[in-house]
Amino acid sequence: MFESARAALPQVFSPAFRAVLVKVLALTLALLTLAWFGLNRLIDSYIAVSNPWLATILSFLTGVGLILGLAFVMAPTSSLVAGFFLDELAEQAEREIAPAGRVGRALPAGRSIWLAAKFALVSLGVNLLALTLLLVPGVNIVAFLSANSYLLGREYFELAALRYRPLEEVRALRRRHAFYLFVAGFPLALFVSTPLLNMLTPLFGVAYMARVHQRLAPVDVIESRAG
Repeated sequence: MFESARAALPQVFSPAFRAVLVKVLALTLALLTLAWFGLNRLIDSYIAVSNPWLATILSFLTGVGLILGLAFVMAPTSSLVAGFFLDELAEQAEREIAPAGRVGRALPAGRSIWLAAKFALVSLGVNLLALTLLLVPGVNIVAFLSANSYLLGREYFELAALRYRPLEEVRALRRRHAFYLFVAGFPLALFVSTPLLNMLTPLFGVAYMARVHQRLAPVDVIESRAG
C-alpha cells in the first residue's frame, strides 16, 4: 500500500497527468465562473433596496457568500469533470506499472458518465460530512477520515478493476479485500481533506488504485485464467 502511494504520487505531476490536470482545472473554473455570474445576476434581480449603502453591503455579502459556496463545491465539480478523463489517466498509470504488459479496456460511455457522477456525489457527500463535523463538537477527526477512506477506496478501486473485470467479479474482489481497501483508502482521505490538494484527488486516486489493483490481482493471473 505505501509503495503504491509512493509510486503514484510522482505520476500525478508527469506530463500526461499534467495535461489532464490543466483541462480539469480550466473546465472546473469555467463552470464555476459561469455559475457565479448566473447566481449573482439571479440574486441581484431579487434584491431591491432603495438605500444605496445598504444595497452595496448586501451586494458585497452576496458576492462573498457565493465565493464561499463555490469554493465548497470546487472539489465535487473537479471530480465530475475529471470523471470524463479517468480512462485516459488509468491507461497512463497502467503503462507505467507494466510498460510491456496489457492495459485495461476503456469503459463504455454510459458507465463512464455514471462513474463521473458517482465520484462527484461521493466528493460532495464527503464535503458535507466535513461541514457537519465542524459543527458538531466532540466528533473525532478519525471518524471523518474513516468515512472518506471507506468511500474513496471503494470507488477508485472499482474504477481500476472494471477496466479488466466484469462488475460481479469486481464486487467479489472488493468484498474479499474489504479491510485492506479500507486501510488503503487513507491516503485518498488525506488528499480529499486538504484544501486545494483535494483537486488532485482524482489524479492521485487513479494512479494509486491502479497499482493497488495490480498488487491484489495481477493482470497476468487474469490472463492465465482466461487461457
